[in-house]
Amino acid sequence: MVGKKSGKALRDEGLERTDNNMDLSSWPQVPAINQKNYYTDYLKRDDQYLAFRLANEEARTKMTKSAKDRDRALAMAKTNEAAEAETEADGDANMEDEEEEEVETEAVGSKVIVIHIGSQNLRIGLSSDALPKTVPMVIARKSKTSESEDREEPKPKRQKREDGTLEEPEQLFGSEWSSHFNKMSADLKVHMRQNKRRMLPNSKEMVVNFNRRTVPETISEHNDPMRIEWTELSNPPPEYIVGHPALRVPDSSKPRYKLYWPIQNGHCNESDYASKRMLFLDISLILEDAIKNQLGLTSKKDWPQYSCVFVIPDLYEKSYVTQVLDMLMREFAFARVCFIQESLAATFGAGFTSACVVDIGAQKTSICCVEEGMCLENSRVNLKMGGRDVTETFTKMMLHDHFPYAEINLVAGQDTQKHTFKAFDEVHLAPMGFFEPTIFENSAKLHRRRQLIERSVDIYDGQNNDPTSAAQSEILTALAPPLPKTNGDSQSTPADVQATPSKPQPSAALGRVQDQEATPRSSVAGSPGPETTSTPQAGGAGTPAVSAPTTQPSHPAVEERDDILAVYSLDTAILTSIAHAARSDEKKMRDFIGGIMIVGGGSLTSGFHLFLEERLQSLRPGFAKEIMIGVPPRDLDPQVVVWKGASIFGKLSGTNDSWIGQLEYDRLGARLMAYKCMWAY
Repeated sequence: MVGKKSGKALRDEGLERTDNNMDLSSWPQVPAINQKNYYTDYLKRDDQYLAFRLANEEARTKMTKSAKDRDRALAMAKTNEAAEAETEADGDANMEDEEEEEVETEAVGSKVIVIHIGSQNLRIGLSSDALPKTVPMVIARKSKTSESEDREEPKPKRQKREDGTLEEPEQLFGSEWSSHFNKMSADLKVHMRQNKRRMLPNSKEMVVNFNRRTVPETISEHNDPMRIEWTELSNPPPEYIVGHPALRVPDSSKPRYKLYWPIQNGHCNESDYASKRMLFLDISLILEDAIKNQLGLTSKKDWPQYSCVFVIPDLYEKSYVTQVLDMLMREFAFARVCFIQESLAATFGAGFTSACVVDIGAQKTSICCVEEGMCLENSRVNLKMGGRDVTETFTKMMLHDHFPYAEINLVAGQDTQKHTFKAFDEVHLAPMGFFEPTIFENSAKLHRRRQLIERSVDIYDGQNNDPTSAAQSEILTALAPPLPKTNGDSQSTPADVQATPSKPQPSAALGRVQDQEATPRSSVAGSPGPETTSTPQAGGAGTPAVSAPTTQPSHPAVEERDDILAVYSLDTAILTSIAHAARSDEKKMRDFIGGIMIVGGGSLTSGFHLFLEERLQSLRPGFAKEIMIGVPPRDLDPQVVVWKGASIFGKLSGTNDSWIGQLEYDRLGARLMAYKCMWAY
């Protein structure tokens, strides 16, 4: 056994230890985690989220302030009054506290701005106002030419002969459109005969002959009580004009102005803008002008004292919501901002807890079933048609029947012309386009879609994270055939191809009848595939037909394609939405189908509710007695129901946890939406 060597021997051999027994690094050594006992509570408690912590701190601050005020009132009462009057002092203090709370409630309502942006109009006002201010959602900017000079031909688009002259009125919009119009007219005659309504056999000929012979009457300016006040430009002329004055700028003005509509068909107007920055700049300019001129808040220094409730669509785009949130917090510097969906706001305004809301706007129709204060995600439907399509179709029908004023263009600086004309079935057939939407002009609604604003994607997996709906996906699947597959991969059609069938097929969910004794099916994750049979099966009087979505695999590529235009028959779309909301539950089916509420300016057509009710009853005879179309109560204007509901939502300061403050937004940005929204953002 070799003995231990001495230090001298080790030094002679060069093996002596020369360090000072210190660690190789001054950094603390972290031992490896024992995976068997690994546990963490990170982001598992509400008090770890900044949004919840700030809300709790605010609640504690209010409670502390209330307690201090109460103690101060009691102390003053005991000091100033005798001991036998303590009871009266307490009562007076309590009354003062209640009065202070009422004053605070009124102050909150008067410090909340409610904004509802539409394709045609902006509705804005304070939460304490009874009705909003309505402003056209348009801005006129300086340009080398006006929009009338940029167009090669007037709207609606008309066909010409080879020599450049216009076709005859009967062929002005093509033979296919004329045949469709004549078919709708013949169907209306059959419908009127079935309902015992008399009709003259030569009514159409009488209208055409009268319109051909009529001669306009010229009215001088001083005899015209309804003359239009055109916008007079200041010196120097402004860079832009907003709202009603923008619509009254003459086409021959110096300098020229061109109209821009930032929102079209329910989404950002990418067709008329060259950059995303200019699009949202125009939105901010329109909102700024409305706040200053309509609400009287001319100084931007006062805006940080106000909160804002902003109404967004049910099927919103996250990129749009994120940009609007940044605009309201950064540019406008509001103290707090919260968002509410259109259908939920409509139920707030009407005072309903559950309903199937059908909002017919100027260029968009949204359908959504609301239950107990929540929008049912799979029932949301967004159709790209509205009241403006009805107006344009009515114009085409009148021109088809020799309308005397063929130009349909108001010109400044000329005497007014008074035209006398007759109309027959055009006033009935134009709104029926909601049920036969191929009569509408749909060719330009997808022009340059997704050219400026890309889809929102998840930061982790890069997938589209915009909200989806099984009802919307089913409608898109019905409008376009399944994508062709090559080697297992789907190939999408070119983006400029618009897939809209000549006649919409009935929804697949409407044709499926759920057996009453069968096991209920599970929830659907995507849209069900189209079935071979397209005829809806109506249940008998004894056994009502209950539509139920199935668990078939969906077509995810349909949701990602932007070449499919969501233009679908309104009655079938409503039943599709209700079918996905009820999910085989007959009671829910009866509740929603008996609680359909129509709102929006497009619903003001006389007799529209009764006709829609009749169409739904023909599709679902088993529910004929339950089907009911309602209107907003208390004689409330259907155009402002959504704004009214949002204003009520803005007054719920004590129970509303959706407010986003400046401190939260500075630290977390748009990520706060996941914690602040009442729905799954």
